[in-house]
Formats: sequence, C-alpha cells, structure tokens
Amino acid sequence: MLIIDSKDCENIDKALKKYKKKFEKAKILLQLRERQSFTKPSVRRRGQVLKAIYKQKVASGEIEV
Repeated sequence: MLIIDSKDCENIDKALKKYKKKFEKAKILLQLRERQSFTKPSVRRRGQVLKAIYKQKVASGEIEV
C-alpha cells in the first residue's frame, strides 16, 4: 500500500505526481504482470542465463547494440 503525505496547501496534481513516482519505483505493475501467469523455475532460470550470455557478448564487443 502506497501512502503519500500531502499538506493541505499542496496541489492535487503534485500529490498525484508523487504517487505515480512512488508507484513506478515500487514496481507494483511489474509484480502484477508476473503473477498473472506462472512460469516454471527452469524457464525463468534459462531466461536469466540467456540474458547473462547476451550481456557478456555485448561487453566483450561480439555484438554491437
């Protein structure tokens, strides 16, 4: 649950902007999307390995982004 401290004199737009920023930093939307479907641990691990291999190739200069 996100709580935004706002003063009485603060504009509602500023409070909304603070809320949106906190919402984005908390990565709530990403968590919701992850929970919508189950991914097997082996599939998740394979994705992490492929991502690490790609990053390593980019760092070594084999692949140009």
